[in-house]
Amino acid sequence: MRAVWCGFALGVVGLQQQAALPGWHVVMACLLMAATAAVGASAMGRKGRGRVVRAGGWCAVWIAAACIGFVYAAWRAETRLAYELPKAWEVRDVELQGYIENLPATDATGVRFQFAVESPALAGRAAEPQDRAVAKHFARRVQLSWIARDAPVPVLEPGQRWRLTVRLKRPHGTANFGVRDAEAALIARNVRATGYVSATQNAQRLPGDERGVGIAFERARMALRDRIVEALGDAPHRGIVVALANGAQDLIGDDDWRLMRRTGTSHLVAVSGLHIGLVAGMVGWLVAALWRRSCFVGRDWPLVVPAQKVAVVGGALAAAVYAGLAGFNVPAQRALWMLAVIGLAFLSGRQVGRSTALAWALGIVLLIDPWAVLSAGFWLSFGAVVAIFYAMSRTVRRREASTAIGPDDAERDATALHSGEDSPRRIAWFAWLAVFVRRMGSALGGWLREGAHVQFAVTIALAPLTALWFAQIPLVGPLANAFAIPWVSVVVTPVVLVGCVLPAPLDAPVFRVAHELLVWLAVALEGVSRPSWALLHVPMPGPWALAAAAAGVLWCLAPRGWPLRWAAPLTWLPLLVPPPSGLAVGAFRLTALDIGQGSSVLIETAQHALLFDAGPGPESTRAGERVVVPYLDARGLRRLDTLVLSHDDSDHSGGAAAVLDGVEVGQVLAAVAPSHPLWTAARAAGAQTVQCAAGQRWQWDGVDFEMLWPDPGPLRGKTNEHCCVLRVTAAVPAGSAPGMTAQAASDAAPARNPPPSALLSADADAQTERTLIARDRSALRAQVLVVPHHGSATSSTEPFLDSVEPLVAIFQVGYRNRFHHPNPRVLARYEARETTLTRSDVDGAVRLDVAFVRPDDASGQGQHPTAPPQPERYRETHRRYWMDR
Repeated sequence: MRAVWCGFALGVVGLQQQAALPGWHVVMACLLMAATAAVGASAMGRKGRGRVVRAGGWCAVWIAAACIGFVYAAWRAETRLAYELPKAWEVRDVELQGYIENLPATDATGVRFQFAVESPALAGRAAEPQDRAVAKHFARRVQLSWIARDAPVPVLEPGQRWRLTVRLKRPHGTANFGVRDAEAALIARNVRATGYVSATQNAQRLPGDERGVGIAFERARMALRDRIVEALGDAPHRGIVVALANGAQDLIGDDDWRLMRRTGTSHLVAVSGLHIGLVAGMVGWLVAALWRRSCFVGRDWPLVVPAQKVAVVGGALAAAVYAGLAGFNVPAQRALWMLAVIGLAFLSGRQVGRSTALAWALGIVLLIDPWAVLSAGFWLSFGAVVAIFYAMSRTVRRREASTAIGPDDAERDATALHSGEDSPRRIAWFAWLAVFVRRMGSALGGWLREGAHVQFAVTIALAPLTALWFAQIPLVGPLANAFAIPWVSVVVTPVVLVGCVLPAPLDAPVFRVAHELLVWLAVALEGVSRPSWALLHVPMPGPWALAAAAAGVLWCLAPRGWPLRWAAPLTWLPLLVPPPSGLAVGAFRLTALDIGQGSSVLIETAQHALLFDAGPGPESTRAGERVVVPYLDARGLRRLDTLVLSHDDSDHSGGAAAVLDGVEVGQVLAAVAPSHPLWTAARAAGAQTVQCAAGQRWQWDGVDFEMLWPDPGPLRGKTNEHCCVLRVTAAVPAGSAPGMTAQAASDAAPARNPPPSALLSADADAQTERTLIARDRSALRAQVLVVPHHGSATSSTEPFLDSVEPLVAIFQVGYRNRFHHPNPRVLARYEARETTLTRSDVDGAVRLDVAFVRPDDASGQGQHPTAPPQPERYRETHRRYWMDR
């Protein structure tokens, strides 16, 4: 069964990498291949066959199982995608009737929750016949936000039935290179629309709450959270206590997350397999102890059912309850199904190997949720267990052999400890005391060695996965986890569980004790995380670097005697060394990130990097920390030479604090008031601060940077009237006069043949465009234009576009944004010029390389010195079947 479930998982993973769901002909081909492989496996796997033939049989089993897994995942995906929000109903008032399905998450702005839809209808319109067809395939689950505006949000509990007026969007998330796919997380939760309660005054609480096992668990989770919050108030680590009790992580503070990420202990706040096993063991031991003492109540229950079997059943039920309270996450599921498989085997009088139990857990998890493979928890949880099994397979046998002590050992110990004519009783006492001390010392040393070996194996095995998912490797992780894991698992978690079991008000002191224990842990983690080398940031590895690192893990954890084990770390070098940029001197790469409604553009040369704007901050979508910094980490850019903040609008500069905190910044150029707190934050981060002004010029790797706006001096007018406008120009073609700059070449070149450039115009308005045209029309010429003000009607005038003559126009806009950007008339102006258009709400992030290529004609008088840059659109090159466009 191990081969079957592993092949099944391979097929599921393969389906989740598809750009589109397979058609019926592909499904039929997979089923035919599975049947053929199954017949072949049956024939080749018979006893008496040679090893090669039996190996072929196992390969056939893998193929058959992989095909079945692929088809099964495709069927589940088709079923899930059949329900959706009609495009005609987007951003319109819709009346939904249903119930709250999960534990609501609270934040500074309001409450977020999942809503199970029972009946949808357009608000203010009588039901029509076509609405029945829409309702039949309407999204069954939506993610809603209830924002606290004029009135506080009412207390929302799982199972409550409501009639709400909402505004919804299809499940559309930001899409960026090297950053987690937000839409993948939505489809994994079967959320087919997102939105907010638009008319809170019309919200109506309906009688008759929803019932069910799932709702009961969610209510229990909410009750636990409320009890802990009441006991701890605003204590700094209350979110961790809540997470250990019910798996909800919405109350964990930013400081705690930052500390745990730096020390590699983030897994401790998730109810993991270790916690599930701990609860199962404690409850199983308690049940067995009570069962054995049933004689005190006049029963002989152990004679009817052995205490061991009762302990297994009790432990499994406790594990199931705790997994339900934890939200049934993937690590909890994995531990629960492994316990269930081992328990069933024990009850039936059979034995099952650990790897077989793990394979069954893998299969059950993917049968329930084929989208589990899209989460980091799936790979980290199963990867850690596989690493432990692989690394410890030889240690158990060696420990058993080393701890066996026979009578000869006892006799030698007695002789060494005693000489003379003492009595035989004293000799025997010293002999067995020596044996006991030796056994305890050997056992303690074995436990310490085994614990260290397990920690080493898990750290080594998960390093490539940590680099893939988080673009970092905590170097102090082994040391931090060495004391954090036993402290949280053996000390803090049992205290939290005791508090959960005790009734109020007895639970409050226990929760406060658990919090104090976490305070001590935080102090210790702060101590080990102080060195600058504590956290190693690495670029997101490519397929070959990841494969080499995985081979190195197997090599390093191989049994002793394996050849050249010392050379295994060499295979991790591609994981640690940033890949070359691939940019020649004189060329630059422009990446316009998809951050929703806002702007953030990265300019890279051969050896330098500039970030133009940082996107929205905590007041909005937190794109600075959710998108910008993770993208820089994935690129391996730990230092920005310059951060340009074009102006003081939150959708451009709101994420600056996250960037300053996340990466090193050499210089900040900004058009914000001298009293703005960004200047103080930049200086505190060690960056030089310069007011952005026209006339500023510099050159990196042959690429010229020139600031065109605003004028030097005090900033005047509204923020859009003095935003920074930057022009980036590639190097002049080979054969130009030595030492000739790109600007000089542009001045000397024909008017229709300028060097390739990109113009970053921020939120420049029509008045700014007219001023720039009047000053120097030729200075605006650019192949690539980041469209002013997201394509609003107040920018992109006809004279401005005639001056720029863009070949590629990039619109950074949010999906279904409330400003209705880009304006249709503005969009038509670009289309009339046959400009290649890209939009972040349709294409996701856009990346293109700009370099000078000599024209084919000898005269060099062609219209452009290089072919138009070809933009790479994320939603085209990295498309998945769940992506909405």
